[in-house]
Amino acid sequence: MLRKENSRSYQELNDDNDEDGGDARSEGYFDDVAEQVEPYGSISEEDDLRGSSPSMRFSKACLKNVFTVVLIFIYLLLTAVAVFLAYQTISEFLEKLNHPVMSVTYKEVDSFSPPGIALYPGKAKLLSCKHHYHDYIPPLVDPGKPQKGDCKTREVTYIGPFTNETKKTALVVRGPSDVRNKELIFMQFSHNETEEDFSAITYMLFAKFSDLTGSANESEFMRDCERNYSMWTFSGGFRTWVKMSLVRTSGKKDEAVEFRQESAVVKFNDKRPESERTNQLFFAVFEWRDPYMQEIRLIVTANPWSSVAILCGVFMALFKAANFAKLTIQWIIRMRKRHLRNKAREMNPITDN
Repeated sequence: MLRKENSRSYQELNDDNDEDGGDARSEGYFDDVAEQVEPYGSISEEDDLRGSSPSMRFSKACLKNVFTVVLIFIYLLLTAVAVFLAYQTISEFLEKLNHPVMSVTYKEVDSFSPPGIALYPGKAKLLSCKHHYHDYIPPLVDPGKPQKGDCKTREVTYIGPFTNETKKTALVVRGPSDVRNKELIFMQFSHNETEEDFSAITYMLFAKFSDLTGSANESEFMRDCERNYSMWTFSGGFRTWVKMSLVRTSGKKDEAVEFRQESAVVKFNDKRPESERTNQLFFAVFEWRDPYMQEIRLIVTANPWSSVAILCGVFMALFKAANFAKLTIQWIIRMRKRHLRNKAREMNPITDN
Protein backbone atom coordinates (compact mmCIF):
# COMPACT_ATOMS: atom_id res chain seq x y z
CA MET A 1 0.00 0.00 0.00
CA LEU A 2 2.71 2.36 0.92
CA ARG A 3 4.66 1.63 -2.30
CA LYS A 4 1.64 2.35 -4.49
CA GLU A 5 1.08 5.66 -2.89
CA ASN A 6 4.70 6.59 -3.33
CA SER A 7 4.68 5.60 -6.99
CA ARG A 8 1.49 7.47 -7.54
CA SER A 9 2.85 10.58 -5.86
CA TYR A 10 6.02 10.43 -7.96
CA GLN A 11 3.99 10.09 -11.12
CA GLU A 12 1.91 13.16 -10.25
CA LEU A 13 5.01 15.16 -9.41
CA ASN A 14 6.59 14.06 -12.64
CA ASP A 15 3.52 15.10 -14.58
CA ASP A 16 3.67 18.59 -13.05
CA ASN A 17 7.30 18.95 -14.00
CA ASP A 18 6.52 17.78 -17.51
CA GLU A 19 3.85 20.43 -17.88
CA ASP A 20 6.18 23.24 -16.75
CA GLY A 21 9.12 21.96 -18.76
CA GLY A 22 7.00 21.40 -21.81
CA ASP A 23 5.98 25.01 -21.95
CA ALA A 24 9.53 26.20 -21.52
CA ARG A 25 10.82 23.81 -24.14
CA SER A 26 8.19 24.78 -26.63
CA GLU A 27 9.07 28.45 -26.36
CA GLY A 28 12.83 27.86 -26.65
CA TYR A 29 12.29 25.40 -29.39
CA PHE A 30 10.44 27.80 -31.65
CA ASP A 31 13.03 30.43 -31.02
CA ASP A 32 15.78 28.04 -32.09
CA VAL A 33 13.86 27.07 -35.15
CA ALA A 34 13.30 30.70 -36.08
CA GLU A 35 17.02 31.39 -35.75
CA GLN A 36 17.90 28.38 -37.88
CA VAL A 37 15.41 29.16 -40.61
CA GLU A 38 16.04 32.91 -40.86
CA PRO A 39 19.57 32.79 -42.41
CA TYR A 40 18.41 30.47 -45.14
CA GLY A 41 14.78 31.04 -45.77
CA SER A 42 13.93 34.45 -44.31
CA ILE A 43 13.83 37.68 -46.38
CA SER A 44 15.12 40.97 -44.99
CA GLU A 45 12.98 44.05 -44.76
CA GLU A 46 14.90 45.79 -47.57
CA ASP A 47 14.52 42.78 -49.89
CA ASP A 48 10.90 42.49 -48.86
CA LEU A 49 10.32 46.12 -49.76
CA ARG A 50 12.15 45.67 -53.05
CA GLY A 51 10.18 42.58 -53.83
CA SER A 52 6.90 44.11 -52.81
CA SER A 53 7.37 47.51 -54.59
CA PRO A 54 9.07 47.26 -58.04
CA SER A 55 8.12 50.85 -58.94
CA MET A 56 10.08 52.17 -55.96
CA ARG A 57 13.10 50.09 -56.98
CA PHE A 58 12.91 51.49 -60.53
CA SER A 59 12.73 55.09 -59.27
CA LYS A 60 15.80 54.57 -57.09
CA ALA A 61 17.80 53.14 -59.98
CA CYS A 62 16.74 56.04 -62.19
CA LEU A 63 17.81 58.58 -59.58
CA LYS A 64 21.16 56.87 -59.22
CA ASN A 65 21.76 56.99 -62.98
CA VAL A 66 20.81 60.66 -63.15
CA PHE A 67 23.11 61.44 -60.23
CA THR A 68 25.95 59.57 -61.95
CA VAL A 69 25.49 61.58 -65.16
CA VAL A 70 25.46 64.84 -63.16
CA LEU A 71 28.69 63.87 -61.39
CA ILE A 72 30.42 63.08 -64.70
CA PHE A 73 29.21 66.37 -66.15
CA ILE A 74 30.60 68.28 -63.16
CA TYR A 75 33.94 66.52 -63.57
CA LEU A 76 34.13 67.42 -67.26
CA LEU A 77 33.20 71.02 -66.48
CA LEU A 78 35.88 71.34 -63.80
CA THR A 79 38.45 69.81 -66.14
CA ALA A 80 37.55 72.21 -68.96
CA VAL A 81 37.76 75.24 -66.65
CA ALA A 82 41.13 74.13 -65.28
CA VAL A 83 42.56 73.55 -68.77
CA PHE A 84 41.29 76.96 -69.93
CA LEU A 85 42.84 78.71 -66.92
CA ALA A 86 46.17 76.99 -67.53
CA TYR A 87 46.16 78.00 -71.22
CA GLN A 88 45.15 81.58 -70.36
CA THR A 89 47.86 81.91 -67.70
CA ILE A 90 50.62 80.63 -69.98
CA SER A 91 49.46 82.86 -72.87
CA GLU A 92 49.40 86.00 -70.70
CA PHE A 93 52.82 85.20 -69.28
CA LEU A 94 54.36 84.80 -72.75
CA GLU A 95 52.62 87.97 -73.97
CA LYS A 96 53.99 90.05 -71.10
CA LEU A 97 57.41 88.48 -71.46
CA ASN A 98 57.66 89.41 -75.16
CA HIS A 99 56.16 92.90 -74.76
CA PRO A 100 57.75 94.73 -71.81
CA VAL A 101 56.30 97.98 -70.51
CA MET A 102 58.27 101.22 -70.80
CA SER A 103 58.84 103.17 -67.60
CA VAL A 104 59.84 106.80 -68.34
CA THR A 105 61.55 108.93 -65.68
CA TYR A 106 63.32 112.30 -65.84
CA LYS A 107 66.53 112.92 -63.96
CA GLU A 108 67.62 116.51 -63.32
CA VAL A 109 71.33 117.25 -63.70
CA ASP A 110 73.50 120.35 -63.40
CA SER A 111 75.68 119.46 -66.38
CA PHE A 112 75.93 116.83 -69.06
CA SER A 113 78.98 115.00 -70.26
CA PRO A 114 80.23 116.92 -73.34
CA PRO A 115 78.80 115.10 -76.36
CA GLY A 116 80.63 114.57 -79.61
CA ILE A 117 79.39 116.55 -82.61
CA ALA A 118 80.68 114.88 -85.76
CA LEU A 119 80.39 117.17 -88.80
CA TYR A 120 80.93 116.15 -92.42
CA PRO A 121 81.60 119.48 -94.16
CA GLY A 122 83.00 118.03 -97.37
CA LYS A 123 84.55 120.95 -99.25
CA ALA A 124 83.22 123.48 -96.76
CA LYS A 125 85.65 125.12 -94.32
CA LEU A 126 85.16 125.82 -90.65
CA LEU A 127 85.52 129.59 -90.13
CA SER A 128 84.89 129.80 -86.39
CA CYS A 129 83.68 127.79 -83.40
CA LYS A 130 83.00 129.55 -80.09
CA HIS A 131 81.40 128.84 -76.72
CA HIS A 132 78.74 131.27 -75.54
CA TYR A 133 76.54 131.37 -72.44
CA HIS A 134 73.02 132.44 -71.45
CA ASP A 135 71.71 132.05 -75.01
CA TYR A 136 73.52 135.18 -76.08
CA ILE A 137 75.24 135.22 -79.46
CA PRO A 138 76.99 138.51 -80.23
CA PRO A 139 76.49 140.13 -83.64
CA LEU A 140 78.56 138.73 -86.49
CA VAL A 141 81.80 140.48 -87.28
CA ASP A 142 83.15 140.00 -90.81
CA PRO A 143 80.96 136.98 -91.70
CA GLY A 144 82.60 134.72 -94.23
CA LYS A 145 86.11 135.31 -92.88
CA PRO A 146 88.06 133.07 -90.47
CA GLN A 147 87.89 134.06 -86.85
CA LYS A 148 89.47 132.87 -83.64
CA GLY A 149 87.68 130.05 -81.88
CA ASP A 150 87.87 128.23 -78.55
CA CYS A 151 86.40 124.81 -79.40
CA LYS A 152 88.23 121.54 -79.04
CA THR A 153 88.13 119.63 -82.33
CA ARG A 154 89.54 116.45 -83.80
CA GLU A 155 89.60 115.25 -87.41
CA VAL A 156 89.09 111.56 -88.08
CA THR A 157 89.25 109.73 -91.41
CA TYR A 158 87.63 106.32 -91.70
CA ILE A 159 85.87 104.01 -94.12
CA GLY A 160 82.10 104.23 -93.98
CA PRO A 161 80.23 101.20 -92.64
CA PHE A 162 77.63 101.18 -95.44
CA THR A 163 79.79 102.13 -98.45
CA ASN A 164 82.69 99.85 -99.30
CA GLU A 165 86.11 101.51 -99.53
CA THR A 166 84.65 105.02 -99.37
CA LYS A 167 86.69 107.26 -97.12
CA LYS A 168 84.90 109.80 -94.99
CA THR A 169 86.40 112.68 -93.04
CA ALA A 170 84.63 113.78 -89.86
CA LEU A 171 85.35 116.97 -87.96
CA VAL A 172 84.45 116.11 -84.37
CA VAL A 173 83.73 119.03 -82.02
CA ARG A 174 83.52 118.78 -78.25
CA GLY A 175 79.93 119.79 -77.39
CA PRO A 176 78.54 121.97 -74.55
CA SER A 177 78.10 120.64 -71.02
CA ASP A 178 76.99 123.46 -68.67
CA VAL A 179 73.24 123.27 -68.97
CA ARG A 180 72.51 125.57 -66.02
CA ASN A 181 74.27 128.52 -67.64
CA LYS A 182 72.86 127.58 -71.05
CA GLU A 183 76.19 126.94 -72.66
CA LEU A 184 76.08 126.77 -76.45
CA ILE A 185 78.45 126.36 -79.37
CA PHE A 186 78.17 128.60 -82.40
CA MET A 187 79.85 127.46 -85.62
CA GLN A 188 80.03 128.96 -89.07
CA PHE A 189 81.24 127.39 -92.31
CA SER A 190 81.84 128.71 -95.79
CA HIS A 191 81.50 126.82 -99.03
CA ASN A 192 82.43 127.93 -102.52
CA GLU A 193 79.58 128.05 -104.96
CA THR A 194 79.27 124.81 -106.86
CA GLU A 195 77.05 123.36 -109.55
CA GLU A 196 74.83 121.65 -106.98
CA ASP A 197 71.27 122.89 -106.62
CA PHE A 198 71.25 122.38 -102.87
CA SER A 199 74.03 122.38 -100.32
CA ALA A 200 73.98 121.08 -96.76
CA ILE A 201 76.32 119.80 -94.08
CA THR A 202 75.63 116.48 -92.44
CA TYR A 203 76.24 115.98 -88.74
CA MET A 204 75.92 113.27 -86.12
CA LEU A 205 75.73 113.32 -82.31
CA PHE A 206 77.18 110.68 -80.01
CA ALA A 207 77.15 110.35 -76.23
CA LYS A 208 80.62 111.43 -75.06
CA PHE A 209 83.49 113.22 -76.75
CA SER A 210 85.84 111.50 -74.27
CA ASP A 211 84.87 108.13 -75.73
CA LEU A 212 86.51 109.18 -78.98
CA THR A 213 89.70 110.52 -77.42
CA GLY A 214 89.99 107.52 -75.12
CA SER A 215 89.40 104.88 -77.79
CA ALA A 216 92.28 102.77 -79.06
CA ASN A 217 91.15 103.10 -82.69
CA GLU A 218 89.38 106.35 -83.51
CA SER A 219 88.51 105.27 -87.05
CA GLU A 220 86.80 102.12 -85.82
CA PHE A 221 85.02 104.12 -83.13
CA MET A 222 83.58 106.56 -85.68
CA ARG A 223 82.61 103.66 -87.87
CA ASP A 224 80.60 102.13 -85.03
CA CYS A 225 79.01 105.49 -84.20
CA GLU A 226 77.79 105.97 -87.76
CA ARG A 227 76.35 102.47 -87.67
CA ASN A 228 74.40 103.11 -84.43
CA TYR A 229 73.46 106.81 -84.47
CA SER A 230 71.22 108.90 -86.72
CA MET A 231 72.42 111.54 -89.19
CA TRP A 232 70.98 115.06 -89.64
CA THR A 233 71.75 118.06 -91.84
CA PHE A 234 71.63 121.83 -91.77
CA SER A 235 71.43 124.00 -94.87
CA GLY A 236 73.40 126.96 -96.17
CA GLY A 237 72.14 130.50 -95.93
CA PHE A 238 70.37 129.83 -92.59
CA ARG A 239 71.17 129.70 -88.93
CA THR A 240 70.07 126.31 -87.56
CA TRP A 241 69.55 126.27 -83.81
CA VAL A 242 69.74 122.71 -82.48
CA LYS A 243 68.52 121.95 -78.95
CA MET A 244 69.58 118.53 -77.78
CA SER A 245 68.11 116.15 -75.21
CA LEU A 246 69.59 112.88 -74.02
CA VAL A 247 67.63 109.65 -73.74
CA ARG A 248 68.97 106.56 -72.03
CA THR A 249 67.17 103.30 -72.69
CA SER A 250 67.81 100.32 -70.43
CA GLY A 251 66.81 97.13 -72.17
CA LYS A 252 66.92 93.48 -71.17
CA LYS A 253 70.65 93.09 -71.85
CA ASP A 254 72.38 96.41 -72.48
CA GLU A 255 71.91 100.17 -72.33
CA ALA A 256 71.47 102.43 -75.34
CA VAL A 257 71.93 106.20 -75.59
CA GLU A 258 70.33 108.39 -78.21
CA PHE A 259 69.80 112.07 -78.85
CA ARG A 260 66.57 113.82 -79.58
CA GLN A 261 66.65 117.30 -80.96
CA GLU A 262 64.50 120.28 -81.69
CA SER A 263 65.74 122.58 -84.42
CA ALA A 264 64.74 126.04 -85.52
CA VAL A 265 65.86 127.69 -88.77
CA VAL A 266 66.37 131.44 -89.24
CA LYS A 267 67.25 133.07 -92.55
CA PHE A 268 70.61 134.83 -92.71
CA ASN A 269 70.48 138.40 -94.00
CA ASP A 270 73.62 138.50 -96.10
CA LYS A 271 75.00 142.08 -96.03
CA ARG A 272 78.28 141.29 -97.71
CA PRO A 273 79.30 142.90 -100.99
CA GLU A 274 78.07 141.18 -104.12
CA SER A 275 81.54 139.94 -104.97
CA GLU A 276 81.85 138.04 -101.68
CA ARG A 277 78.51 136.28 -101.87
CA THR A 278 79.92 133.53 -104.02
CA ASN A 279 80.91 131.75 -100.81
CA GLN A 280 77.83 130.28 -99.21
CA LEU A 281 77.71 130.50 -95.40
CA PHE A 282 76.45 127.90 -92.93
CA PHE A 283 75.59 128.67 -89.29
CA ALA A 284 74.84 126.10 -86.60
CA VAL A 285 74.13 126.47 -82.88
CA PHE A 286 74.18 123.48 -80.52
CA GLU A 287 72.67 123.72 -77.02
CA TRP A 288 71.05 121.50 -74.43
CA ARG A 289 67.28 121.88 -74.34
CA ASP A 290 66.79 121.47 -70.55
CA PRO A 291 68.58 119.99 -67.51
CA TYR A 292 66.49 116.83 -67.58
CA MET A 293 67.79 113.51 -68.82
CA GLN A 294 65.11 111.09 -69.91
CA GLU A 295 65.54 107.50 -68.76
CA ILE A 296 63.48 104.74 -70.31
CA ARG A 297 63.47 101.32 -68.70
CA LEU A 298 61.88 98.26 -70.20
CA ILE A 299 60.07 96.47 -67.40
CA VAL A 300 58.78 92.94 -67.80
CA THR A 301 55.51 92.82 -65.86
CA ALA A 302 55.27 89.04 -66.15
CA ASN A 303 55.92 87.68 -62.67
CA PRO A 304 56.97 84.03 -62.91
CA TRP A 305 56.10 83.35 -59.26
CA SER A 306 52.50 84.53 -59.63
CA SER A 307 52.16 82.47 -62.80
CA VAL A 308 53.57 79.42 -61.01
CA ALA A 309 51.13 79.98 -58.16
CA ILE A 310 48.19 80.15 -60.57
CA LEU A 311 49.37 77.02 -62.37
CA CYS A 312 49.73 75.23 -59.04
CA GLY A 313 46.13 76.14 -58.23
CA VAL A 314 45.03 74.89 -61.64
CA PHE A 315 46.88 71.61 -61.22
CA MET A 316 45.37 71.20 -57.75
CA ALA A 317 41.94 71.68 -59.30
CA LEU A 318 42.79 69.05 -61.92
CA PHE A 319 43.97 66.70 -59.20
CA LYS A 320 40.79 67.23 -57.22
CA ALA A 321 38.70 66.67 -60.34
CA ALA A 322 40.61 63.47 -61.12
CA ASN A 323 40.15 62.29 -57.53
CA PHE A 324 36.47 63.13 -57.76
CA ALA A 325 36.19 61.14 -61.00
CA LYS A 326 37.98 58.20 -59.37
CA LEU A 327 35.56 58.20 -56.44
CA THR A 328 32.62 58.48 -58.84
CA ILE A 329 33.80 55.50 -60.87
CA GLN A 330 34.38 53.46 -57.70
CA TRP A 331 30.89 54.36 -56.51
CA ILE A 332 29.41 53.34 -59.86
CA ILE A 333 31.25 50.01 -59.76
CA ARG A 334 30.14 49.39 -56.17
CA MET A 335 26.52 50.17 -57.00
CA ARG A 336 26.71 47.86 -60.01
CA LYS A 337 28.09 45.01 -57.93
CA ARG A 338 25.39 45.52 -55.29
CA HIS A 339 22.71 45.48 -57.95
CA LEU A 340 24.07 42.26 -59.44
CA ARG A 341 24.33 40.67 -56.00
CA ASN A 342 20.76 41.56 -55.11
CA LYS A 343 19.55 40.30 -58.45
CA ALA A 344 21.41 37.01 -57.98
CA ARG A 345 19.95 36.69 -54.48
CA GLU A 346 16.45 37.14 -55.85
CA MET A 347 17.04 34.51 -58.51
CA ASN A 348 18.34 31.87 -56.06
CA PRO A 349 15.55 29.70 -54.50
CA ILE A 350 15.00 29.66 -50.77
CA THR A 351 16.51 26.50 -49.26
CA ASP A 352 15.18 25.03 -46.10
CA ASN A 353 17.17 22.90 -43.78
